[in-house]
Amino acid sequence: MALSGLDIYKHLPKTNCRECGFPTCLAFAMALAKRQTTLDKCPYITPQAKNILDSASQPPVRLIAIGEGEDILEIGNETVMFRHEEKFFHPCGIGFLIEDNEPEAKIIEKIKTINSLQFERVGQLIKVNLIAVRQTGDAAAFASLVKRIAEQTKLGMVLISNDAQALKQAAAVIAKRRPLIYAAGKDNLTEIAAIAKESQAALVVTSDNLEELSQLTAKVNEAGVCDQVLEVKSKTLSGNIWALTQIRRLALKRNQRSLGFPAMVIVDEKDTYQEINKAATFICKYASIVIIKSVEAWKVLPLLTLRQNIYTDPQRPLQVEPKLYPVGNVSEKSPVLITTNFSLTYYTVLSEVESSKVPSYIISVDTEGMSVLTAWAAEKFTPDKIVESINKNNLREKVSHNQLVIPGYVAVMSGDLEDKSGCKILVGPKEAAGIPSFLKNLERNGKIQSQILSSQ
Repeated sequence: MALSGLDIYKHLPKTNCRECGFPTCLAFAMALAKRQTTLDKCPYITPQAKNILDSASQPPVRLIAIGEGEDILEIGNETVMFRHEEKFFHPCGIGFLIEDNEPEAKIIEKIKTINSLQFERVGQLIKVNLIAVRQTGDAAAFASLVKRIAEQTKLGMVLISNDAQALKQAAAVIAKRRPLIYAAGKDNLTEIAAIAKESQAALVVTSDNLEELSQLTAKVNEAGVCDQVLEVKSKTLSGNIWALTQIRRLALKRNQRSLGFPAMVIVDEKDTYQEINKAATFICKYASIVIIKSVEAWKVLPLLTLRQNIYTDPQRPLQVEPKLYPVGNVSEKSPVLITTNFSLTYYTVLSEVESSKVPSYIISVDTEGMSVLTAWAAEKFTPDKIVESINKNNLREKVSHNQLVIPGYVAVMSGDLEDKSGCKILVGPKEAAGIPSFLKNLERNGKIQSQILSSQ
């Protein structure tokens, strides 16, 4: 079990020297128990105490890095079983399986497709992370293919082979890319671990049961390979979910260091829909890497969206910057719509305004990421806040009219807002889907009024 703050305090020097950055040794101990600092910050810790406390200063699930540069994938270092307890920190890596017996033209086309699998959703860029290359031919051909793929993509790579010589050659070709080597089992552990150590790469350790897996990771660690990824092979979906859940539970709740590593699953399913359903299940519980075969965007986007939803902070909604946003070729006569800075609300409104083809301004009011009704109920979306946002964004310098469109759900504030802003308040539709027809009617009525005035 992990040590508590008081347990850790018993082994500290109790000098209150403040050299660790904390006012007292007790404060340092409490921070160490919460894993908010590391033991090496204490300059007076004794070797004996360091050995005792070392487990308390390390994360329960080791952080593993695969790849390099902007496309580096970091997995592990999770601290909770359930997202609502705090949050999940490192999103599951999604990768694609390519075999070296596929036609060259097909492989090239696949790489291009995989590289293009990135999308913008609620203001965030969501994209895939890995390419896994599996050997079926000779070692030289495998290494050659790995090199060609590495030249065509910046994504992290997984090298899959039962041939130690093939893995050694391929790992040497892309050693600087920090690949993930797959895999060490009970029959080839020493040989494969030596390759991972030499290339300074992370290593997948695989078994069909947790007890043996725990023993293997300890041996791999003794061989000098600390960066490990776990795989428990099961023939059933329920068996895989059970294994992934137990790995996470034993690492977090029992502080079992031999299982304190991220886990992965290769979804080898012929049926497309079953493949995506299984991948989605493993993203939820509790794979840190999921490898699939399908590369079509319509199959991958749902997985990326699911991952984004799971790995956002449940205590901090996705937000956009609260400011004035022009949509289209705006002018001083363009309508002004008021909404909140909750990402889903803003981008829903933005999409409907764009589809209307009516150039407009959107003012995103700072509501701390709350939606319209939630913010109104919490008194974060009030006439005073809206007026403050109008003045902050110098709206009157950008438009010549004094009309504001507010969401239909908060029509009750229209009178108060009109008094405080000096603007004419137009109550818009309750649902965003009604925005296009509302704006088109507004534009049409404006043109009719302009024609009447000019004829008088």
